[in-house]
Amino acid sequence: MIFKVKRHNSDLYNILLSLSRNIIFYNKIRLPDKFETRLYLMFIHFSIMMIIHKKKGRKFDQKIYDNFFHNIENNLRELGFGDVSVNKKMKDFNKILYDVLLKVEQINEQDRKFKISQKLVLKYFPELGDVKSGKFLLFETYFLNFYHFCFEQSLDNMVREAINFKN
Repeated sequence: MIFKVKRHNSDLYNILLSLSRNIIFYNKIRLPDKFETRLYLMFIHFSIMMIIHKKKGRKFDQKIYDNFFHNIENNLRELGFGDVSVNKKMKDFNKILYDVLLKVEQINEQDRKFKISQKLVLKYFPELGDVKSGKFLLFETYFLNFYHFCFEQSLDNMVREAINFKN
């Protein structure tokens, strides 16, 4: 009997993980280097990509989303979490991603340009202090530049090209 193995595409997950490990976050901004920090950074990057897809008139493929969360689940299991813990964490992470997705963009009413929500950023990264701190300004500038970089890419290449983003 042959067993069919369900393969999951890890490209998006690996790209987002690489972006979340950018040295700027840990050396210059001094965020704590832990699992949750990397995950929240991945969620912001991912949310920006989904927002760009929406602005350009195309929905983000559900399979990509599902594969992304499957990779997070596998990572939790590799870290030694059991079924009950993994299920609870996945539910929590899904809520956090939707919180980020719905609130990350704060549209500047004067010029309708993308602006990152200061309130949301401070909710998940309180170590940034206040919105006038140098750490916060570096964080904000990084994600504004990421948004503009991704927006310039074609939708078909955006995920693949995101790995080339340099701040």
